Amino acid sequence: MAVKFKDYYETLGVTRTATPDEIKQAFRKLARLYHPDVAKNKATGEVKFKEINEAYEVLSDPEKRRRYDELGANWQDGGGPTMPRAGRRGPGASPGGEPDFEFGGTGFSDFFESFFGGSREGFNGSRRGAGPAAEEDAEAFAHPGRDVEADLLVTLEEALRGSLRKVTLRRPGGSRTADRTDSYQVKIPAGVREGQRIRLTGQGGAGFGGAPAGDLYLRVRLARHPDFSVHGADLHCDLDLAPWEAVLGVQAKIPTLDGTTSLRVPPGTSAGSQLRLRGLGLPQESGGRGDLYATVCIQVPPEVSGEERALWEQLAATSKFEPRKLP
Repeated sequence: MAVKFKDYYETLGVTRTATPDEIKQAFRKLARLYHPDVAKNKATGEVKFKEINEAYEVLSDPEKRRRYDELGANWQDGGGPTMPRAGRRGPGASPGGEPDFEFGGTGFSDFFESFFGGSREGFNGSRRGAGPAAEEDAEAFAHPGRDVEADLLVTLEEALRGSLRKVTLRRPGGSRTADRTDSYQVKIPAGVREGQRIRLTGQGGAGFGGAPAGDLYLRVRLARHPDFSVHGADLHCDLDLAPWEAVLGVQAKIPTLDGTTSLRVPPGTSAGSQLRLRGLGLPQESGGRGDLYATVCIQVPPEVSGEERALWEQLAATSKFEPRKLP
């Protein structure tokens, strides 16, 4: 089986020479458009949001982007490039052959799982060989089944409230049996963290010679959000202010995972200041929730009218503020 190459630059609508800032801006624009909570078509929004997240996961990471660009360089012939799939091999698979396990419902494509550490298979115990001969000698060489692992894309909303996710796993048949696909209702607990593994006991590779099956592990990868970054149980976001809002103070509307709220910005707030909203982060292990921190960014108008320019000039002539004067 082959894995179809995914054009992450096309997914985000940027060129291959796009800067990190251009990639971030493209992601945030598309993520806000297709986020499941705001998309006009929820089903379509969920699919697009996952595709956008996957593309940003690769292109925002310098090392992953480098590997991806090197990988893509092999496919300039056109016509929907494909390549053999790697990893997640089970008993009976020959070197260089097809993978044995395929996942569905994890939020990541087969392409990502194969080439960017999304899915892999561990191994418990020793093993004599592979193929029909190994199956026939299973009783004489008993060993536990392999542990199977895949990444699971979890939105911040799911991390906040918890959810149930249907995940499928296609298992290879043996020399005398057909492939089969198992479905699982996976419980994603509230407060789940990046890198945390959800274990499904006994749902990995089959054991040999009466030995138990391995386990299935789903490793949590928190989806990138257009507004928030995650630091433990705390969330961080940017708060854009006009210069006069920073000077005079303002009640600013700010997004949270619970909906929009109002934040009081005190007069004289400087760029880089962090304003805290208590209890609006993610669940903490000790109970309660972390906080939401808004970092102030001062934005200036790119263009001003004649009237506005006159007012700025009047302010400049009147104000005694000297920002570059040393204390």
